[in-house]
Amino acid sequence: MSSKERPTLGGTRIKTRKRNIAAPLDPSTFSDAVVQIYLDNAGDLELIAKSIESSDLNFSRYGDTFFEVVFTGGRTQPGTTKSDEGERHPYSIIDCEPKREAILPSVVYIQKILRRRPFLIKNLENVMRRFLQSLELFEENERKKLAIFTALAFSQKLSGLPPETVFQPLLKDNLVAKGIVLSFITDFFKEYLVDNSLDDLISILKRGKMEDNLLDFFPSSKRSAETFSEHFSKAGLVPLVEYNEKKIFEVKLKDMKSALTTQISEETDISEVIETVKQHVKDAKLPDIEVVRILWDVIMDAVQWSGKNQQQNANAALRQVKTWANLLNTFCTSGKLQLELLYKVQVQCYEDAKLMKLFPEIVRSLYDQEVLAEDTILHWFSKGTNPKGRQTFVKALEPFVKWLEEAEEEE
Repeated sequence: MSSKERPTLGGTRIKTRKRNIAAPLDPSTFSDAVVQIYLDNAGDLELIAKSIESSDLNFSRYGDTFFEVVFTGGRTQPGTTKSDEGERHPYSIIDCEPKREAILPSVVYIQKILRRRPFLIKNLENVMRRFLQSLELFEENERKKLAIFTALAFSQKLSGLPPETVFQPLLKDNLVAKGIVLSFITDFFKEYLVDNSLDDLISILKRGKMEDNLLDFFPSSKRSAETFSEHFSKAGLVPLVEYNEKKIFEVKLKDMKSALTTQISEETDISEVIETVKQHVKDAKLPDIEVVRILWDVIMDAVQWSGKNQQQNANAALRQVKTWANLLNTFCTSGKLQLELLYKVQVQCYEDAKLMKLFPEIVRSLYDQEVLAEDTILHWFSKGTNPKGRQTFVKALEPFVKWLEEAEEEE
């Protein structure tokens, strides 16, 4: 035997080491198998769910393909919503009627599948995102079905489907510009509000980071509060219109408060501050009562309070009232507005411990600066309706009211 030959044992095979061989992707075979389950069970979703549950199909590998079959009846061509080659079934979401009673069974069916295979939620997200980004490729009727399905999916709390999966893909410029997104989201809102409250809808919008950007669903040329109100009022979504108007109003109040806070903290000339208020009132159509409330807030917010030194706090508050009395006078133009200011002072003194004992002094100062009329103070004293700290403040104000009444008698 040559020294180069290696000895072997007779009849023994030398095994080569196996490599990890990747199985080829075969979504078409998977798709055909799922389609066949639909056909074998004549579209009965209860039976289909049971058949899928007992099958050995590789859902972890072909999850996206599965939901393509659920939505469209078969595979779709990459990058489109068009049918690919292979078997199809006529029981898909796209093939049913655009009504909740026709689409709800599919939502319940998917929920059952996800409970058994929760990992498929990511595949559902993938397919929904792809379809929503491609809405223009669907017919108008098909888009409505997708909107109804999406609303019902959230209404049924479909295994934690995140709202951003739905809202963010919709914001493609070309879809928004064509009005496709507005039509879709309107159908979505209408369907969702059938079973849910406006608060529920707002919660979804918040989670989807769209609560403050509802105008982004409108083409750029139509992004105005008026267009928003007109469109959703015609769609029967008046509560949504009222909510949006309230949000806009709150933003305008916040803007005005911010501007005044800056001016007052910088001790801007009072005539300039008055003009700022008038401009905001004109632009935002703010009601007089809200203006009075904001003025008092920003004036008192600018006070440099001194810890627990009651006398210093009193002096600071009264000095601020005297400094900005003309500003308050300019906008407290009626007994009703003066009474509103007095209620505002009452609530602040009640809620802020350091101001609790300053109520009568502040009222006296507002009277001395001719911001509050005698009749307003007497009306509050005898008929005031705000209960916050009222008994305490009425008692504290008794000496001043008595002085007012005596002065009136002398006159």
